Amino acid sequence: MTGSANWTLRRRVTTLCVVVGALLALLAASAAVVAANNRQHLDTLLTKTGPLRTNAEALLSALVDQQTGVRGYAVTGREADLAPYRSGLEQETKLIAAMDALVGDQPEIRQDLHTVRDHARQWREAVAEPAIEAVRTEGTALAQTLLATRAGDRFDNLRREVAALQESILKLRNDVADQARRTGNALVLLLILAAVVVVVAGTALVTSLNRLVIGPLTTLAGQVREVASGDYQRGIEPDGPPELAQLAEDVDAMRRRIAADLAEVRQARERIEWVNSQLETQAAELVRSNRDLEQFAYVASHDLQEPLRKVASFCQLLQRRYAGQLDERADQYIAFAVDGAQRMQRLINDLLAFSRIGRLTSGFTEVDLNQVMTEVAAQTENSRRYVGGELTWSELPVIRGEETLLTNLLTNLVSNSLKFRRPDLPPKVHVSARRVGDEWEISCQDNGIGIEPEFADKIFVIFQRLHAKDAYPGTGIGLAIVKKIVEYHGGRVWVDVESRDGALIRFTLPVPPELREVSAPAEPTAIEAAAPDSDAADAAEATETGPSAATATGPAGAETGPSAGSRRDPALPAGESARPADEMKETV
Repeated sequence: MTGSANWTLRRRVTTLCVVVGALLALLAASAAVVAANNRQHLDTLLTKTGPLRTNAEALLSALVDQQTGVRGYAVTGREADLAPYRSGLEQETKLIAAMDALVGDQPEIRQDLHTVRDHARQWREAVAEPAIEAVRTEGTALAQTLLATRAGDRFDNLRREVAALQESILKLRNDVADQARRTGNALVLLLILAAVVVVVAGTALVTSLNRLVIGPLTTLAGQVREVASGDYQRGIEPDGPPELAQLAEDVDAMRRRIAADLAEVRQARERIEWVNSQLETQAAELVRSNRDLEQFAYVASHDLQEPLRKVASFCQLLQRRYAGQLDERADQYIAFAVDGAQRMQRLINDLLAFSRIGRLTSGFTEVDLNQVMTEVAAQTENSRRYVGGELTWSELPVIRGEETLLTNLLTNLVSNSLKFRRPDLPPKVHVSARRVGDEWEISCQDNGIGIEPEFADKIFVIFQRLHAKDAYPGTGIGLAIVKKIVEYHGGRVWVDVESRDGALIRFTLPVPPELREVSAPAEPTAIEAAAPDSDAADAAEATETGPSAATATGPAGAETGPSAGSRRDPALPAGESARPADEMKETV
């Protein structure tokens, strides 16, 4: 008893399953044997005794037909009256053959069947055949006399033999039926025993689980709840089978470790609270410092405007008034001064525009990017006319954002594509969008000189230039502005380095929450905003009133134009950077 008390739960369950399985297997084997016997008895009833009884009745009828046919022929002497005799004889032969095939395993019935067959043959040889021959040779009177003297006893004996055969068949049928009932009852008893075994096994299993598993687990759970409520000094007492006892010991070991760690946690919490207070103070200082830096950049750029404007203005006055009056070197120095002042002015304007992003906001609204592209097309019309460029876009979505910033974003991308064009190919720019999960992915594809993969990340760095300043005009802040605007709207921007036909810049914008369950639309046809024809160009030129009217505000907000005194490509808006001719693309 002590040994079984130390059995593991796995061993107890395994033993119970093996015992129950053995009993059920024994019952199943017994049930299979009984079922086979029952099936055999039912088969005998259905396929042997039933047909035998039917054939015995038909055999008696065939013999009576033979007697009737012989008697009728003896009275009338007509051959037609022998038809029952002949058909009865044929039927008798078939029935005896069929019955003989069915009683192969019943020797007594087979013996009775052969007796009936022999007596029927003897009756025909002694009575029927002589009577038929007498009618044919001597006439009906002799045949009737023969039948009267010989037929009675012999046919009665034949009837008794047939009756004995039927009695044997009936006895076989009753015996087989009794055996079928007994095997059926035995099968039902075995099924009842199997059900009892299952019920007893289930009861034993439930009782064992309740005593060995549920009870100890309930006790263990109660103790664990006390520990979980904060009483970490409450010991866990093991109970139940070895597995649950080991589990209780493991839980108690964990409780001891937790209790030991809590002391350290309390001490660490005090240190963490002190560190958090210091971090909050530093974070507040950092926020204040960032705010001061932004304010400094904004104020500095404003304060630098006036002296730079004076320097540029007086340098231009010197250039206009004394151009050609001094030597060539003096003119060159003045040109350097004018160019430096203008470039510094553009840098300050671009820095001012960069600092304003996200700081001065009018709030997010629903913005139709198709209308934004229409505005972008209008802003870049002069540039496209100059270079013969073409701007197209597919159907674009409606997103939430600031329309001014998004216009600045797309203007920078389109201007960048127009600026970095191939010298032998008119620039083409196409803007498209596709739905990717909960984001819209906007793409700007051009057929320009492209971007080398090693410069894909560098082009988004502020004031980053990969070339001499005279290769392409610009300050190198345009794509930095693009990146800041995209990130301000919760997206990301990158260069698709797999594109080999020009440059492909992609950026994402979040889908408005109310539209996230709506499937993305199919790719629509492109909308073209190509360069205007010569008549429109002439009309546009006719509206210009002079050098001051040609001044335009670039994507970065810099004022450029002839009044600035710089020689620049009209396809290159102010505030854009350049890239070298060896097919490296730089920032706008």
